[in-house]
Amino acid sequence: MELDKKYSQLVELNKQAELGGGKERIEKQHSVGKKTARERILQLLDPGTFREIDKLVTHRSFDFGMQDKKYLGDGVITGYGKIHNRLVYLFAQDFTVFGGSLSRANADKIVKIQKMALQMGAPVIGLNDSGGARIQEGVESLAGYADIFYNNVISSGVIPQISAILGPCAGGAVYSPALTDFIFMVNNNSHMFVTGPDVIKTVTHEEVTKEALGGAITHSTKSGLAHFTGNDEEQTLMMIRELMSFLPSNNMEDPPVKTTIDPPDRMEESLQELVPADPNKPYDMHEIIDQVIDNKHFLEVQPEYAKNIICGFARFHGQPVGIVANQPNHLAGVLDINSSTKAARFVRFCDAFNLPLITFVDVPGFLPGTAQEYGGIIKHGAKLLFAFSEATVAKITIIIRKAYGGAYDVMSSKHIGADVNFAYPTAEIAVMGPEGAINILLKDKITAEEKITAVNEYREKFANPYKAAALGYIDEIIQPRDTRRKIMDALEMTRNKRKSNPPRKHGNIPL
Repeated sequence: MELDKKYSQLVELNKQAELGGGKERIEKQHSVGKKTARERILQLLDPGTFREIDKLVTHRSFDFGMQDKKYLGDGVITGYGKIHNRLVYLFAQDFTVFGGSLSRANADKIVKIQKMALQMGAPVIGLNDSGGARIQEGVESLAGYADIFYNNVISSGVIPQISAILGPCAGGAVYSPALTDFIFMVNNNSHMFVTGPDVIKTVTHEEVTKEALGGAITHSTKSGLAHFTGNDEEQTLMMIRELMSFLPSNNMEDPPVKTTIDPPDRMEESLQELVPADPNKPYDMHEIIDQVIDNKHFLEVQPEYAKNIICGFARFHGQPVGIVANQPNHLAGVLDINSSTKAARFVRFCDAFNLPLITFVDVPGFLPGTAQEYGGIIKHGAKLLFAFSEATVAKITIIIRKAYGGAYDVMSSKHIGADVNFAYPTAEIAVMGPEGAINILLKDKITAEEKITAVNEYREKFANPYKAAALGYIDEIIQPRDTRRKIMDALEMTRNKRKSNPPRKHGNIPL
């Protein structure tokens, strides 16, 4: 009988822990279109794989009557499980317990999971839904945040770190997601900001809604903070699963190869006609990407931010790669502050986690103007240059059309370490466009008719890939229809690439 009592006590405590803040608060969570922390975990992980850790932890606070308000688990659920049959660690903040606020005790739970993930070489996923620091605990809560931030930094580039914002995330709480590799948000239900609308109104007299200040649309289009957004929690969690299918478990592993029936030698005749004869006419770079990757399956990162550059994950013969491509359909594919920063961070992630980089180039240069110069386009453009130069993974570049000036150098050119450089016959590799060049070279010395002739002569002589090919800067000029096969060959050839940069503590990227 004594044994039965002990066993039933455990059952009862488990039930208490699983109820979180109680049925009433769970119903309130559901009423605003949000799932509970446990429901989110079960949806994210493979069925039956979740193993909880620290289920019975409670806070250790005695101020403001907190000794009488204790909930098992204390507002965060931690543990491990599997996604696509591969180990992941995760924590999920429980808004039904003290608004998911961070106590010293539940910070310790998160820190434990972070350390385990690092030691076992597995990704860590944070499902954030929290009112912020637990005010009743003061500096202890702040110390907990700082411990989490420190582990984010130490784990960076070693294991993938993913953050999903599934409710509020404000104040100090925003810095852990900002330190992770990818941030997911949900339309209408997710909010991130350092200071809320009320504080802003008091300090700067600006009036702004929570949604306009830090909603998913704001962070996916204006700040670039969010990498992926879903229409609801279910879609957002499925997007995390999709992302994980492209990533290795840690920096010592290769990304998981997937079987495919898409033929490696498939030719695409439609690519022969895709690039317009008129160099000033736009086209959609997505059409080239979709035609050459496996099964047209492209997971784009930050699709609504800095649309003049495309970043995302795809596969070639089942092997995951990172793709960076200029987008002629938006601002002519020019490089500016936002696109440089977006691509630089993506390139560094791919390099950290052994994803080969495929770069499609059609870039007329850097965006001119005082706003760009005052905003530091030189410094931000240098980030992309730094990232590509530093990357030691296989780098394969295809120049589709324009590759002008410094932007030619920056976009993974042969000179900054690309392994294989291809070009279409439509490629134009020059210091600048023919019109601009003639304006500088001949200026007022020729008539309008002579200028047209001079521009055409310049285009014929310089705006092509043959000079670069003659110098060995382009390895091969290829027919567009052969793009997929040529990339496959280059990936196979570079599979065992071994390159390391000189020993150093770390480089000093121009931040």
